[in-house]
Amino acid sequence: MTGAIRLRKQLSAIDAPPSWPSGTRLVPVSAIDPADLHALLLASYANGSGTVPLLGEWWPGVTADDEYDPDLVFIATGASGVPVGLALCWNSGFIKDLAVAGHMRGKGIGEALLRTAFAAFRQRGIAHVDLKVVADNATAIRLYHRLGMIEAPL
Repeated sequence: MTGAIRLRKQLSAIDAPPSWPSGTRLVPVSAIDPADLHALLLASYANGSGTVPLLGEWWPGVTADDEYDPDLVFIATGASGVPVGLALCWNSGFIKDLAVAGHMRGKGIGEALLRTAFAAFRQRGIAHVDLKVVADNATAIRLYHRLGMIEAPL
């Protein structure tokens, strides 16, 4: 990820609980086809904000990683059951991917996913959570700052 910055959220204080937009719900990773998650990431990162390997490499690589924990994959679906948001987190306190379908942006899904991840990490005793974001992704950075994330060294 070229031109990325690292942002960090200290988890010492309890945040507001997630508020899910009407018609969306959180589902476990076991309920979703990895190809649907891959498609969501591809569409979300099409603007150059990230890269995604081919499906045949991506999902096996994710699930084989030592930091993978299926309980830290947060998926929001719409009424049709298709994923509209994803927070793929590593057990080290890192949000690897945050993606929201283009037609669902600005509705609170990203915030709800982040608040869900923050609560899960806090419950595990993690002191802070980090993520990387492309430095010119102003919309995402505004969201992260609003939720208390600040820049940290790479």
